[in-house]
Amino acid sequence: MKIEVWSDYVCPFCYIGKRRLEEALEQFPQADQVEVEFKSFELDPNAPTNDSRTIYEALATKYQMPIEQAKGTTAQVAAQAREVGLDYDFENMVVTGTLDSHRLTHYAKTVGKEKELSEALLQAYFVDAKHIGNHDVLLDIATSVGLDRDAVRDVLTTDVYTEDVRAEEKRASDLGITGVPFFVFDNKYGVSGAQPTEAFTQVLEKVWSENNPTIQVLSNGATCTDDNCDI
Repeated sequence: MKIEVWSDYVCPFCYIGKRRLEEALEQFPQADQVEVEFKSFELDPNAPTNDSRTIYEALATKYQMPIEQAKGTTAQVAAQAREVGLDYDFENMVVTGTLDSHRLTHYAKTVGKEKELSEALLQAYFVDAKHIGNHDVLLDIATSVGLDRDAVRDVLTTDVYTEDVRAEEKRASDLGITGVPFFVFDNKYGVSGAQPTEAFTQVLEKVWSENNPTIQVLSNGATCTDDNCDI
């Protein structure tokens, strides 16, 4: 089974949704036969790398709400994050664009470090309040999961993998995905948002049963095994 996950590194529900999917997979007997692949999605492709606003100011502007309402909204999100073991630091969060983070993830995929880097970037932004648009910060994050520093620098100082990011965003558009997180199971079922763990469990079981149908036993008559007959 393959699960494609469209997400952004500055989307608070993407990290929560990731954790809930992981919880569902921990309880899923066939988890070792499930492949999870992350896909690029920028909430704001035009976001500047350096933004002096606080996260509250950015949200207040985007959703046309008072600062205090933005603080109340983020407090509710932080409470949901704590339920899955994540301690969000909205007070110090750094507003930035994510194109370079997504490009770097595409490079990490070529060397088998995609999952490690995705987790490290989400933690860096939401928990550690690091500036994930800053190249020096990205270098440190990437090398912390085992990526080669010189290779990472080469990625960041060019526009390599930009077309890959755009291609995944186009596919999201073609699929009608307008928000993240969005989970596509075996290219058949889509799950939108950071759903409860139980919802992911139900979809996992449904897709697995459809892909691996079992024989329904309709009677219990006389049977034979290799060494005896039950008559």
